[in-house]
Amino acid sequence: MTTVVWFKRDLRVTDHPALARAAARGDVVPLYVFEPEYWAEPDVSGRQFAFVRESIDDLSSALSRLGVPLVVRVGRVVDVLADLQARFGFDAVISHEETGSAWTFARDREVAAWCRDNSVAWEELAQSGVVRRLNGRDGWAKQRNAFLRQPQVDVPAGMTGPVVPSDDVPPLVAGDHCPERQLGGRQMALSFLGSFLTERGQHYRKDMSSPVTGEWSCSRLSPYLAFGCLSGREASQAAAARQREVKGTREGWGGSLKSFQARLAWRDHFMQKLEDEPALEHRCLHSAYEDMRPKVPDAERLAAWEKGETGIPFVDACMRYLAATGWMNFRMRSMLMAVASYHLWLDWRVTGLHLARQFTDFEPGIHWPQSQMQSGTTGMNTVRIYNPVKQGKDQDPTGVFTRRWCPELAPVPDAFLQEPWTWEGAGTLLGNAYPAPVVDVSEAAREARERVWAVRRGGAFRAEAQRVVHKHASRKGPQGHFVDDRAPRRRKASVSPAKDSRQMGFDF
Repeated sequence: MTTVVWFKRDLRVTDHPALARAAARGDVVPLYVFEPEYWAEPDVSGRQFAFVRESIDDLSSALSRLGVPLVVRVGRVVDVLADLQARFGFDAVISHEETGSAWTFARDREVAAWCRDNSVAWEELAQSGVVRRLNGRDGWAKQRNAFLRQPQVDVPAGMTGPVVPSDDVPPLVAGDHCPERQLGGRQMALSFLGSFLTERGQHYRKDMSSPVTGEWSCSRLSPYLAFGCLSGREASQAAAARQREVKGTREGWGGSLKSFQARLAWRDHFMQKLEDEPALEHRCLHSAYEDMRPKVPDAERLAAWEKGETGIPFVDACMRYLAATGWMNFRMRSMLMAVASYHLWLDWRVTGLHLARQFTDFEPGIHWPQSQMQSGTTGMNTVRIYNPVKQGKDQDPTGVFTRRWCPELAPVPDAFLQEPWTWEGAGTLLGNAYPAPVVDVSEAAREARERVWAVRRGGAFRAEAQRVVHKHASRKGPQGHFVDDRAPRRRKASVSPAKDSRQMGFDF
Protein backbone atom coordinates (compact mmCIF):
# COMPACT_ATOMS: atom_id res chain seq x y z
CA MET A 1 0.00 0.00 0.00
CA THR A 2 1.23 3.47 -0.88
CA THR A 3 0.29 6.56 1.11
CA VAL A 4 0.74 10.21 0.22
CA VAL A 5 1.63 12.30 3.26
CA TRP A 6 0.46 15.79 2.44
CA PHE A 7 2.51 18.33 4.38
CA LYS A 8 0.91 21.69 5.07
CA ARG A 9 1.62 23.61 8.29
CA ASP A 10 3.58 20.70 9.75
CA LEU A 11 7.06 21.03 8.27
CA ARG A 12 8.93 18.53 10.43
CA VAL A 13 9.39 14.76 10.87
CA THR A 14 9.46 14.74 14.70
CA ASP A 15 6.17 14.28 16.58
CA HIS A 16 4.41 13.94 13.24
CA PRO A 17 1.44 11.56 13.65
CA ALA A 18 0.56 11.62 9.95
CA LEU A 19 4.03 10.57 8.82
CA ALA A 20 4.24 7.82 11.43
CA ARG A 21 0.82 6.48 10.46
CA ALA A 22 1.77 6.39 6.77
CA ALA A 23 5.11 4.69 7.44
CA ALA A 24 3.31 1.94 9.35
CA ARG A 25 1.07 1.26 6.32
CA GLY A 26 3.78 0.75 3.70
CA ASP A 27 5.39 2.90 1.02
CA VAL A 28 5.30 6.66 1.58
CA VAL A 29 5.30 9.63 -0.77
CA PRO A 30 5.92 12.81 1.25
CA LEU A 31 4.38 15.72 -0.64
CA TYR A 32 4.43 19.48 -0.33
CA VAL A 33 2.56 21.61 -2.85
CA PHE A 34 3.34 25.27 -3.48
CA GLU A 35 -0.05 26.60 -4.55
CA PRO A 36 0.08 29.72 -6.76
CA GLU A 37 -3.52 30.61 -5.92
CA TYR A 38 -2.73 30.59 -2.21
CA TRP A 39 0.32 32.79 -2.66
CA ALA A 40 -1.86 35.28 -4.53
CA GLU A 41 -4.14 35.71 -1.51
CA PRO A 42 -4.13 39.15 0.19
CA ASP A 43 -2.94 37.84 3.57
CA VAL A 44 0.39 36.34 2.44
CA SER A 45 3.75 37.94 1.77
CA GLY A 46 7.26 37.45 0.50
CA ARG A 47 8.67 37.09 4.02
CA GLN A 48 6.34 34.16 4.69
CA PHE A 49 7.20 32.56 1.33
CA ALA A 50 10.92 32.83 2.06
CA PHE A 51 10.42 31.32 5.52
CA VAL A 52 8.47 28.39 4.05
CA ARG A 53 11.12 27.79 1.37
CA GLU A 54 13.80 27.54 4.05
CA SER A 55 11.63 25.24 6.14
CA ILE A 56 10.96 23.02 3.14
CA ASP A 57 14.68 22.70 2.49
CA ASP A 58 15.20 21.58 6.10
CA LEU A 59 12.28 19.14 5.89
CA SER A 60 13.60 17.72 2.62
CA SER A 61 16.97 16.97 4.20
CA ALA A 62 15.33 15.26 7.17
CA LEU A 63 13.17 13.05 4.93
CA SER A 64 16.11 12.11 2.74
CA ARG A 65 17.90 10.83 5.82
CA LEU A 66 14.87 8.62 6.48
CA GLY A 67 15.08 7.14 2.99
CA VAL A 68 12.36 8.98 1.06
CA PRO A 69 12.86 12.36 -0.60
CA LEU A 70 10.25 15.09 -0.32
CA VAL A 71 8.23 15.59 -3.49
CA VAL A 72 7.79 19.31 -4.10
CA ARG A 73 5.21 20.32 -6.66
CA VAL A 74 3.72 23.61 -7.91
CA GLY A 75 0.04 23.82 -8.79
CA ARG A 76 -3.42 22.97 -7.50
CA VAL A 77 -3.37 20.11 -5.02
CA VAL A 78 -6.06 18.13 -6.83
CA ASP A 79 -4.10 18.38 -10.10
CA VAL A 80 -0.93 17.24 -8.35
CA LEU A 81 -2.73 14.30 -6.75
CA ALA A 82 -4.24 13.31 -10.10
CA ASP A 83 -0.78 13.34 -11.70
CA LEU A 84 0.72 11.23 -8.91
CA GLN A 85 -2.20 8.79 -9.12
CA ALA A 86 -1.58 8.34 -12.84
CA ARG A 87 2.16 7.82 -12.32
CA PHE A 88 2.22 5.15 -9.59
CA GLY A 89 -1.17 4.88 -7.89
CA PHE A 90 -1.89 5.25 -4.21
CA ASP A 91 -4.82 4.33 -2.02
CA ALA A 92 -4.58 6.84 0.82
CA VAL A 93 -3.71 10.41 1.71
CA ILE A 94 -2.84 11.28 5.30
CA SER A 95 -2.40 14.82 6.58
CA HIS A 96 -2.88 16.87 9.69
CA GLU A 97 -5.98 18.90 10.43
CA GLU A 98 -5.50 22.55 9.54
CA THR A 99 -7.26 25.54 11.04
CA GLY A 100 -6.56 27.95 8.25
CA SER A 101 -8.13 30.63 6.12
CA ALA A 102 -11.33 30.45 4.12
CA TRP A 103 -9.17 29.76 1.06
CA THR A 104 -7.47 26.70 2.58
CA PHE A 105 -10.82 25.45 3.87
CA ALA A 106 -12.26 25.62 0.34
CA ARG A 107 -9.14 23.90 -1.00
CA ASP A 108 -9.54 21.08 1.52
CA ARG A 109 -13.14 20.56 0.48
CA GLU A 110 -11.98 20.26 -3.12
CA VAL A 111 -9.38 17.68 -2.10
CA ALA A 112 -11.99 15.73 -0.13
CA ALA A 113 -14.25 15.60 -3.19
CA TRP A 114 -11.37 14.42 -5.39
CA CYS A 115 -10.49 11.67 -2.95
CA ARG A 116 -14.10 10.47 -2.81
CA ASP A 117 -14.40 10.46 -6.59
CA ASN A 118 -11.17 8.51 -6.98
CA SER A 119 -11.66 5.98 -4.16
CA VAL A 120 -8.78 7.37 -2.15
CA ALA A 121 -9.09 7.41 1.63
CA TRP A 122 -8.11 10.78 3.16
CA GLU A 123 -7.37 10.70 6.86
CA GLU A 124 -6.75 13.89 8.84
CA LEU A 125 -5.05 13.66 12.24
CA ALA A 126 -4.86 16.19 15.04
CA GLN A 127 -1.52 17.86 15.66
CA SER A 128 -2.58 20.39 18.29
CA GLY A 129 -5.07 20.98 21.07
CA VAL A 130 -7.69 22.23 18.61
CA VAL A 131 -10.77 19.98 18.59
CA ARG A 132 -12.94 19.59 15.50
CA ARG A 133 -16.72 19.63 15.65
CA LEU A 134 -16.82 21.04 19.17
CA ASN A 135 -20.29 21.91 20.47
CA GLY A 136 -19.19 24.35 23.18
CA ARG A 137 -16.25 25.24 25.37
CA ASP A 138 -17.30 23.23 28.43
CA GLY A 139 -14.64 20.54 28.85
CA TRP A 140 -12.48 21.76 25.97
CA ALA A 141 -9.44 22.38 28.17
CA LYS A 142 -9.56 18.79 29.42
CA GLN A 143 -9.33 17.49 25.86
CA ARG A 144 -6.61 19.94 24.95
CA ASN A 145 -4.49 19.16 27.99
CA ALA A 146 -4.88 15.41 27.49
CA PHE A 147 -3.50 15.76 23.96
CA LEU A 148 -0.53 17.81 25.18
CA ARG A 149 0.29 15.14 27.79
CA GLN A 150 0.38 12.28 25.30
CA PRO A 151 3.85 11.00 24.37
CA GLN A 152 5.35 12.51 21.27
CA VAL A 153 5.15 10.36 18.16
CA ASP A 154 8.44 8.69 17.27
CA VAL A 155 10.21 9.45 14.02
CA PRO A 156 9.96 6.44 11.69
CA ALA A 157 13.18 4.40 11.73
CA GLY A 158 13.21 4.33 7.94
CA MET A 159 10.82 4.55 5.02
CA THR A 160 10.50 3.37 1.44
CA GLY A 161 8.58 4.75 -1.48
CA PRO A 162 8.59 5.30 -5.24
CA VAL A 163 10.95 7.77 -6.88
CA VAL A 164 8.90 10.80 -7.89
CA PRO A 165 10.24 13.95 -9.59
CA SER A 166 9.82 17.40 -8.05
CA ASP A 167 9.15 20.75 -9.69
CA ASP A 168 11.33 23.80 -9.72
CA VAL A 169 9.70 26.39 -7.49
CA PRO A 170 9.53 29.92 -8.90
CA PRO A 171 8.96 32.95 -6.69
CA LEU A 172 5.18 32.88 -6.31
CA VAL A 173 4.84 36.15 -4.42
CA ALA A 174 6.76 39.39 -4.65
CA GLY A 175 9.67 39.66 -2.27
CA ASP A 176 9.46 42.22 0.49
CA HIS A 177 12.25 43.95 2.34
CA CYS A 178 12.52 42.30 5.75
CA PRO A 179 16.23 42.40 6.55
CA GLU A 180 15.94 41.11 10.13
CA ARG A 181 13.49 38.28 9.49
CA GLN A 182 13.90 35.02 11.38
CA LEU A 183 15.13 32.14 9.24
CA GLY A 184 12.93 29.12 8.69
CA GLY A 185 13.48 25.43 9.40
CA ARG A 186 13.46 23.00 12.27
CA GLN A 187 17.10 23.48 13.16
CA MET A 188 16.45 27.18 13.76
CA ALA A 189 13.35 26.27 15.78
CA LEU A 190 15.36 24.00 18.06
CA SER A 191 18.01 26.66 18.48
CA PHE A 192 15.44 29.23 19.59
CA LEU A 193 13.71 26.73 21.88
CA GLY A 194 16.96 25.74 23.55
CA SER A 195 18.23 29.27 24.08
CA PHE A 196 14.86 30.38 25.45
CA LEU A 197 14.57 27.56 27.97
CA THR A 198 18.15 27.81 29.21
CA GLU A 199 19.04 31.48 28.91
CA ARG A 200 16.76 34.03 27.25
CA GLY A 201 13.51 33.11 29.01
CA GLN A 202 14.60 33.67 32.58
CA HIS A 203 12.81 37.03 32.83
CA TYR A 204 10.15 36.31 30.20
CA ARG A 205 7.22 37.17 32.47
CA LYS A 206 8.64 40.60 33.30
CA ASP A 207 10.24 41.48 29.97
CA MET A 208 7.77 40.27 27.33
CA SER A 209 5.58 43.40 27.35
CA SER A 210 8.21 45.80 26.05
CA PRO A 211 9.70 45.76 22.55
CA VAL A 212 13.01 46.76 24.13
CA THR A 213 13.33 43.68 26.33
CA GLY A 214 10.90 41.36 24.55
CA GLU A 215 13.08 41.05 21.48
CA TRP A 216 15.52 39.01 23.59
CA SER A 217 13.33 37.53 26.32
CA CYS A 218 10.40 36.28 24.24
CA SER A 219 10.80 32.75 22.92
CA ARG A 220 10.51 33.83 19.27
CA LEU A 221 8.99 30.43 18.50
CA SER A 222 5.82 31.75 16.90
CA PRO A 223 6.82 31.32 13.21
CA TYR A 224 8.08 27.79 13.89
CA LEU A 225 4.83 26.86 15.59
CA ALA A 226 2.79 28.56 12.85
CA PHE A 227 4.40 26.49 10.09
CA GLY A 228 4.89 23.37 12.16
CA CYS A 229 8.68 23.24 12.26
CA LEU A 230 8.04 22.55 15.93
CA SER A 231 4.90 21.02 17.40
CA GLY A 232 3.05 22.66 20.25
CA ARG A 233 3.35 19.42 22.17
CA GLU A 234 7.14 19.50 21.81
CA ALA A 235 7.30 23.07 23.09
CA SER A 236 4.99 22.35 26.01
CA GLN A 237 6.77 19.17 27.08
CA ALA A 238 10.22 20.77 26.76
CA ALA A 239 9.02 23.65 28.95
CA ALA A 240 7.57 21.17 31.45
CA ALA A 241 10.89 19.35 31.67
CA ARG A 242 12.64 22.66 32.30
CA GLN A 243 10.04 23.53 34.95
CA ARG A 244 10.97 20.37 36.82
CA GLU A 245 14.64 21.29 36.64
CA VAL A 246 14.21 24.79 38.06
CA LYS A 247 11.57 23.96 40.65
CA GLY A 248 12.39 25.58 43.96
CA THR A 249 14.88 28.09 42.57
CA ARG A 250 14.45 31.82 43.03
CA GLU A 251 15.88 32.96 39.73
CA GLY A 252 12.65 33.93 37.97
CA TRP A 253 12.39 30.78 35.88
CA GLY A 254 9.35 29.35 37.64
CA GLY A 255 7.04 32.25 36.93
CA SER A 256 8.36 32.77 33.41
CA LEU A 257 7.89 29.16 32.36
CA LYS A 258 4.43 29.13 33.89
CA SER A 259 3.56 32.17 31.79
CA PHE A 260 4.97 30.53 28.69
CA GLN A 261 2.86 27.41 29.24
CA ALA A 262 -0.20 29.62 29.69
CA ARG A 263 0.45 31.32 26.37
CA LEU A 264 0.77 27.96 24.64
CA ALA A 265 -2.68 27.16 26.01
CA TRP A 266 -4.03 30.53 24.87
CA ARG A 267 -2.65 29.79 21.43
CA ASP A 268 -4.87 26.71 21.11
CA HIS A 269 -7.76 28.61 22.70
CA PHE A 270 -7.74 31.28 20.01
CA MET A 271 -7.23 28.82 17.17
CA GLN A 272 -10.27 26.95 18.46
CA LYS A 273 -12.33 30.10 17.90
CA LEU A 274 -11.65 30.10 14.15
CA GLU A 275 -12.10 26.33 14.00
CA ASP A 276 -15.54 26.71 15.58
CA GLU A 277 -16.59 29.74 13.54
CA PRO A 278 -14.64 30.11 10.26
CA ALA A 279 -16.73 33.12 9.23
CA LEU A 280 -15.05 35.31 11.83
CA GLU A 281 -12.22 35.83 9.33
CA HIS A 282 -14.62 38.02 7.37
CA ARG A 283 -17.54 38.87 9.67
CA CYS A 284 -17.78 40.48 13.10
CA LEU A 285 -18.26 37.87 15.79
CA HIS A 286 -21.13 39.96 17.16
CA SER A 287 -23.29 41.19 14.28
CA ALA A 288 -24.15 44.48 16.01
CA TYR A 289 -20.68 45.75 15.12
CA GLU A 290 -20.87 44.89 11.44
CA ASP A 291 -21.58 48.43 10.25
CA MET A 292 -19.96 50.33 13.09
CA ARG A 293 -16.88 51.35 11.06
CA PRO A 294 -16.87 52.30 7.38
CA LYS A 295 -16.05 49.39 5.08
CA VAL A 296 -14.08 51.74 2.84
CA PRO A 297 -11.25 53.07 4.99
CA ASP A 298 -9.90 56.59 5.17
CA ALA A 299 -7.07 56.18 2.66
CA GLU A 300 -4.83 58.82 4.22
CA ARG A 301 -5.09 57.39 7.72
CA LEU A 302 -4.60 53.83 6.50
CA ALA A 303 -1.50 54.73 4.52
CA ALA A 304 -0.01 56.65 7.43
CA TRP A 305 -0.56 53.71 9.77
CA GLU A 306 0.87 51.17 7.32
CA LYS A 307 4.01 53.22 6.67
CA GLY A 308 4.64 54.17 10.29
CA GLU A 309 3.90 57.82 9.60
CA THR A 310 0.96 58.56 11.89
CA GLY A 311 2.85 61.24 13.79
CA ILE A 312 2.40 59.20 16.99
CA PRO A 313 6.02 58.21 17.70
CA PHE A 314 5.64 54.91 19.52
CA VAL A 315 3.08 53.63 17.01
CA ASP A 316 5.33 54.58 14.12
CA ALA A 317 8.39 53.01 15.74
CA CYS A 318 6.54 49.73 16.29
CA MET A 319 5.22 49.61 12.73
CA ARG A 320 8.64 50.30 11.25
CA TYR A 321 10.21 47.68 13.49
CA LEU A 322 7.60 45.14 12.38
CA ALA A 323 8.25 45.90 8.72
CA ALA A 324 11.97 45.30 9.18
CA THR A 325 11.79 42.18 11.36
CA GLY A 326 8.47 40.41 10.65
CA TRP A 327 7.91 40.14 14.40
CA MET A 328 6.52 42.23 17.24
CA ASN A 329 6.04 41.54 20.92
CA PHE A 330 2.53 40.80 22.13
CA ARG A 331 1.50 44.10 23.72
CA MET A 332 2.65 46.18 20.78
CA ARG A 333 0.77 43.96 18.32
CA SER A 334 -2.34 44.71 20.29
CA MET A 335 -1.58 48.42 20.41
CA LEU A 336 -1.07 48.64 16.65
CA MET A 337 -4.47 47.07 15.96
CA ALA A 338 -6.20 49.04 18.71
CA VAL A 339 -4.86 52.38 17.50
CA ALA A 340 -5.92 51.54 13.95
CA SER A 341 -9.38 50.50 15.11
CA TYR A 342 -10.18 53.15 17.70
CA HIS A 343 -8.06 56.24 17.14
CA LEU A 344 -8.02 55.96 13.34
CA TRP A 345 -11.45 54.27 13.14
CA LEU A 346 -10.37 51.76 10.49
CA ASP A 347 -12.14 48.45 9.87
CA TRP A 348 -10.30 45.41 11.28
CA ARG A 349 -10.61 43.48 8.01
CA VAL A 350 -8.48 46.03 6.17
CA THR A 351 -5.87 46.60 8.86
CA GLY A 352 -5.82 42.89 9.69
CA LEU A 353 -4.73 42.05 6.16
CA HIS A 354 -1.81 44.45 6.36
CA LEU A 355 -0.64 43.01 9.67
CA ALA A 356 -1.09 39.47 8.34
CA ARG A 357 1.37 40.25 5.56
CA GLN A 358 3.81 41.88 7.97
CA PHE A 359 3.91 38.95 10.40
CA THR A 360 6.28 36.17 9.38
CA ASP A 361 4.40 34.09 11.96
CA PHE A 362 0.94 34.78 10.51
CA GLU A 363 -1.44 32.14 11.85
CA PRO A 364 -5.06 32.69 10.72
CA GLY A 365 -6.53 30.95 13.75
CA ILE A 366 -4.82 33.39 16.07
CA HIS A 367 -4.68 36.47 13.91
CA TRP A 368 -8.35 36.96 13.07
CA PRO A 369 -9.83 36.34 16.53
CA GLN A 370 -7.16 38.65 17.93
CA SER A 371 -7.87 41.31 15.30
CA GLN A 372 -11.52 41.32 16.26
CA MET A 373 -10.81 41.26 19.97
CA GLN A 374 -8.49 44.26 19.79
CA SER A 375 -11.06 46.07 17.62
CA GLY A 376 -13.89 45.51 20.09
CA THR A 377 -16.18 43.56 17.76
CA THR A 378 -16.56 40.26 19.62
CA GLY A 379 -19.30 41.35 22.00
CA MET A 380 -17.69 39.52 24.91
CA ASN A 381 -14.28 41.12 25.50
CA THR A 382 -13.40 44.23 27.45
CA VAL A 383 -13.07 47.27 25.22
CA ARG A 384 -9.40 48.11 25.53
CA ILE A 385 -8.37 51.45 24.01
CA TYR A 386 -4.63 51.81 24.36
CA ASN A 387 -3.15 55.21 25.00
CA PRO A 388 -0.16 55.08 22.62
CA VAL A 389 1.55 57.98 24.38
CA LYS A 390 1.37 56.24 27.72
CA GLN A 391 2.45 52.95 26.15
CA GLY A 392 5.51 54.67 24.74
CA LYS A 393 6.44 56.11 28.10
CA ASP A 394 5.80 52.83 29.94
CA GLN A 395 7.34 50.37 27.48
CA ASP A 396 10.18 52.53 26.16
CA PRO A 397 11.05 54.71 29.16
CA THR A 398 14.51 55.68 27.92
CA GLY A 399 13.30 56.30 24.36
CA VAL A 400 15.97 54.03 22.88
CA PHE A 401 13.48 52.03 20.81
CA THR A 402 11.53 55.03 19.53
CA ARG A 403 14.67 56.95 18.60
CA ARG A 404 16.16 53.99 16.75
CA TRP A 405 13.14 53.55 14.50
CA CYS A 406 12.12 57.20 14.23
CA PRO A 407 15.47 58.97 13.80
CA GLU A 408 13.66 62.11 12.61
CA LEU A 409 12.86 62.75 16.27
CA ALA A 410 16.51 63.27 17.22
CA PRO A 411 16.02 66.98 18.07
CA VAL A 412 13.11 66.29 20.43
CA PRO A 413 14.02 66.31 24.15
CA ASP A 414 13.33 63.11 26.08
CA ALA A 415 10.48 64.69 28.03
CA PHE A 416 8.53 65.33 24.82
CA LEU A 417 9.59 62.29 22.75
CA GLN A 418 6.27 60.42 22.89
CA GLU A 419 4.17 63.56 22.29
CA PRO A 420 6.36 65.92 20.27
CA TRP A 421 3.39 68.16 19.44
CA THR A 422 3.66 69.51 23.00
CA TRP A 423 7.29 70.55 22.51
CA GLU A 424 7.95 74.24 21.90
CA GLY A 425 10.05 73.40 18.84
CA ALA A 426 7.31 71.28 17.24
CA GLY A 427 6.56 73.87 14.59
CA THR A 428 9.91 73.34 12.88
CA LEU A 429 9.68 69.53 12.96
CA LEU A 430 6.09 68.41 12.52
CA GLY A 431 4.89 68.41 8.95
CA ASN A 432 8.49 68.64 7.76
CA ALA A 433 11.00 66.02 8.93
CA TYR A 434 8.30 64.12 10.83
CA PRO A 435 4.53 64.09 10.21
CA ALA A 436 2.07 65.90 12.42
CA PRO A 437 -0.29 63.48 14.20
CA VAL A 438 -3.14 62.36 11.95
CA VAL A 439 -5.59 62.57 14.88
CA ASP A 440 -5.83 64.13 18.31
CA VAL A 441 -5.03 61.08 20.44
CA SER A 442 -7.24 61.95 23.40
CA GLU A 443 -10.20 63.19 21.39
CA ALA A 444 -10.11 60.22 19.01
CA ALA A 445 -10.14 57.80 21.93
CA ARG A 446 -13.09 59.56 23.54
CA GLU A 447 -15.14 59.46 20.35
CA ALA A 448 -14.33 55.78 19.76
CA ARG A 449 -15.32 54.81 23.28
CA GLU A 450 -18.68 56.51 22.91
CA ARG A 451 -19.37 54.81 19.58
CA VAL A 452 -18.46 51.34 20.80
CA TRP A 453 -20.46 51.55 24.01
CA ALA A 454 -23.44 52.94 22.13
CA VAL A 455 -23.59 49.65 20.25
CA ARG A 456 -23.37 47.67 23.49
CA ARG A 457 -26.39 49.50 24.85
CA GLY A 458 -28.55 48.30 21.98
CA GLY A 459 -31.58 46.24 22.97
CA ALA A 460 -30.67 43.09 21.00
CA PHE A 461 -27.03 43.09 22.04
CA ARG A 462 -27.25 40.92 25.15
CA ALA A 463 -28.91 37.83 23.70
CA GLU A 464 -26.38 37.44 20.91
CA ALA A 465 -23.52 38.17 23.31
CA GLN A 466 -24.66 35.24 25.46
CA ARG A 467 -24.40 32.94 22.43
CA VAL A 468 -20.89 34.20 21.67
CA VAL A 469 -19.78 33.64 25.27
CA HIS A 470 -21.14 30.07 25.30
CA LYS A 471 -19.39 29.17 22.08
CA HIS A 472 -16.10 31.02 22.38
CA ALA A 473 -15.30 32.33 25.87
CA SER A 474 -12.57 30.74 27.96
CA ARG A 475 -13.40 28.54 30.94
CA LYS A 476 -10.98 29.66 33.59
CA GLY A 477 -10.53 29.22 37.30
CA PRO A 478 -9.84 31.98 39.82
CA GLN A 479 -6.11 32.09 39.01
CA GLY A 480 -6.66 32.50 35.27
CA HIS A 481 -5.96 28.85 34.43
CA PHE A 482 -8.11 26.90 32.02
CA VAL A 483 -10.56 24.66 33.86
CA ASP A 484 -10.66 21.03 32.80
CA ASP A 485 -13.90 19.69 34.18
CA ARG A 486 -16.13 22.43 35.46
CA ALA A 487 -18.65 24.31 33.39
CA PRO A 488 -18.43 28.07 33.84
CA ARG A 489 -20.49 29.60 36.58
CA ARG A 490 -23.63 30.99 35.03
CA ARG A 491 -25.15 34.14 36.43
CA LYS A 492 -28.64 35.03 35.46
CA ALA A 493 -28.82 37.11 32.31
CA SER A 494 -25.30 38.45 32.71
CA VAL A 495 -22.71 38.92 30.04
CA SER A 496 -19.46 40.02 31.58
CA PRO A 497 -16.41 40.79 29.45
CA ALA A 498 -14.34 37.65 29.08
CA LYS A 499 -11.00 37.72 30.83
CA ASP A 500 -9.18 36.42 27.77
CA SER A 501 -9.18 40.03 26.57
CA ARG A 502 -5.98 40.36 28.56
CA GLN A 503 -4.19 37.98 26.22
CA MET A 504 -3.03 40.04 23.29
CA GLY A 505 -1.19 39.07 20.15
CA PHE A 506 0.58 35.74 20.15
CA ASP A 507 4.31 35.99 19.64
CA PHE A 508 5.51 34.06 22.72
